[in-house]
Amino acid sequence: MKLNIFDISKILSPFIILVIILLFISSCEKVIDIDFNSKSSQIVIEGNITNQAGPHIIKVTQTVNYNETNNFPSITGAIVIMSDDAGNIDTLYEASQGSYFSSTIQGTPGRTYTLKVKANEMEYTATSFMNPPVNIDSIYSVVESLPNGSKRTLYVKYSDTEGINNYYRFVEVVNNDTLPAIFIADDLEQDGETINLSLFSRGQDESDLKTGDTVTVVLQTIDKGVYEYFRTLLQLSSGGIINQSTSPANPLSNFNNGALGYLNTCAVTSKTIVIP
Repeated sequence: MKLNIFDISKILSPFIILVIILLFISSCEKVIDIDFNSKSSQIVIEGNITNQAGPHIIKVTQTVNYNETNNFPSITGAIVIMSDDAGNIDTLYEASQGSYFSSTIQGTPGRTYTLKVKANEMEYTATSFMNPPVNIDSIYSVVESLPNGSKRTLYVKYSDTEGINNYYRFVEVVNNDTLPAIFIADDLEQDGETINLSLFSRGQDESDLKTGDTVTVVLQTIDKGVYEYFRTLLQLSSGGIINQSTSPANPLSNFNNGALGYLNTCAVTSKTIVIP
């Protein structure tokens, strides 16, 4: 008996075979719809209280959907109360939409501050410790050779306080414009040493320093909770474009109940130079 082998390629044209294969593959695919707008809006609280004279400002806003512009709507009518561990209490007033100003409370190094915000039928609380100030010894610029050409980089020289865990945030102001780049540091490997820190932003938005520019560097001594906020915010940023819209991941906050943002109580020092 002769064995006949059925060969479909001899019966169907190559075009029809291709159509059958594509139909088979498409029938095995699973369609996955990703809803970038499925996450509900979250409250964002941003507060900075320093050892300098007030008023100190707390901003209360809310997030928007991922595909919307990064223009957060203000939350008005919130109850915002600041207190410290010395018994001082200050109920902040809303000077403009979503911006709440202090009246009496002042920042004092060595004290712990608590901020309570009541909004949207919820109460959100954060605490932050104000560390002692650390002086800037000097700031200077260096022209460095980089893969894409020469660039003038700013350096900050300061002496770390020995024996305690210190966390720092540096704010760079060029010709009265505050740069959005994030500069943070700790002393885990340089406790008690004199530190020369480069304010090179590694891809973040920054300004090219030129001769004659007036540059001020503000040094904030922050606590670990605030350091973790800016550290994770820096990790989540892409090329310096920080989008805090509702997204799968958000920076670590020192507020409870799912609020975004931070309470930063910090002692500050600063120094200014004119770029030669």
